[in-house]
Amino acid sequence: MANILITGASDGLGRALAVRLGRDGHQLLLHGRDPGRVADVAAAVAQTGAPEPVTLLADLSDLAQVAALAAEVAERTDRLDVLVSNAGIGFGEPDGRDRRTSVDGHELRFAVNYLAGFRLTLDLLPLLRSSAPARVVNVSSLGQYPLDFDDLMFTRDYNGTDAYRRSKLAQIMSAAEFAARVPAAHVTFNSLHPATFMPTKIVTGDGIAPIDSLSAGVTATYRIITDPELAEVTGRFFDRTEPADPHPQAGDPDARELLWRRSLELVGHAGID
Repeated sequence: MANILITGASDGLGRALAVRLGRDGHQLLLHGRDPGRVADVAAAVAQTGAPEPVTLLADLSDLAQVAALAAEVAERTDRLDVLVSNAGIGFGEPDGRDRRTSVDGHELRFAVNYLAGFRLTLDLLPLLRSSAPARVVNVSSLGQYPLDFDDLMFTRDYNGTDAYRRSKLAQIMSAAEFAARVPAAHVTFNSLHPATFMPTKIVTGDGIAPIDSLSAGVTATYRIITDPELAEVTGRFFDRTEPADPHPQAGDPDARELLWRRSLELVGHAGID
């Protein structure tokens, strides 16, 4: 039995993944923003016969709440085998197409989809390392757009689709950079595109007809979490279950290093010891 934290567990892929992992009997820590929805998914997991899940509330657009979430996780468990960084907002409706900013003044999609997971991973890294071997799984996307380091907050010519794609590439780049700094025997860091246009609110809320099923996304993500053959595979990007090449910017070590430094500044963290 593993202790697994899933962010964005109250809806869509996160919820379906929680129920699938619950059937295996794992101890789950389930994050969401809405107390009712988090309680509902916890009840669904409990019905699988899994241990009673730990429920956690935080708005990931607020870095202070992200830090508090990490502290609460550390208070409520002495072990964390897997962090699934799944929470995010989409490229259009129902999250809006116009540029918005987070509580901390950062472009909202970059803040929620990337910076929150980056800060959470940093804060939980001591717990993950003490639970070695552990895994971090970033739920990313095939939709990727290069970062403009002169306009990281996308103040010029904004559109929601490219903002979403930038945030997803940032996830992939940071996972590769974490992998370069942390031994795979301690923690692995991988990202994946779980499926294309699953029937989630990000897709249906924007009026897009689903292509792949939730179960397809669950299968791909479940593999990255549990497959023993991936025990020391780190810094990789997967298209569903197959290794894939992300945008070329992810392969640029100078770009990854610059993103790392800028991200530490944006989240107010000293980095890895």
